[in-house]
Amino acid sequence: MKQYWLVKSEPSNYSWQQFLKDKKTYWDGVRNYAARNHLKNMRVDDLVLFYHSNEGLEVVGIAIVTKTFYQDPTTEETAWVAVDLKPLKTLTQPVKLATLKQNALLKDIGLIKIGRLSVMPLSPLEFNTIIEMGQTALT
Repeated sequence: MKQYWLVKSEPSNYSWQQFLKDKKTYWDGVRNYAARNHLKNMRVDDLVLFYHSNEGLEVVGIAIVTKTFYQDPTTEETAWVAVDLKPLKTLTQPVKLATLKQNALLKDIGLIKIGRLSVMPLSPLEFNTIIEMGQTALT
């Protein structure tokens, strides 16, 4: 069963535009156990919303998981993992955090309730609501 996720990155660290240029990336550097556990639960073909944190504060694109978790190459500590992602589509209209907060269907998403978490699950309804807000279709 397909799962849905949201990942956060500061644009000055790794932006959606850079991700598009790279055409793929590994999602590394996660040092929070809850976020790490979410990475471990990602499966190939799961869909992932890409959120610009600190600067922009908006969902800007949709990615797909292309490889499940493996040892994070940025550390020798075996507790930490990475997954591979590929960009799928830029949202037609980025969806600002303030706009997300105004939608009652999204009141319980981690982005609003646990703002510091860098990787979080979304329900199918939450995922679809956000891409609709971004005026974007997957097909």
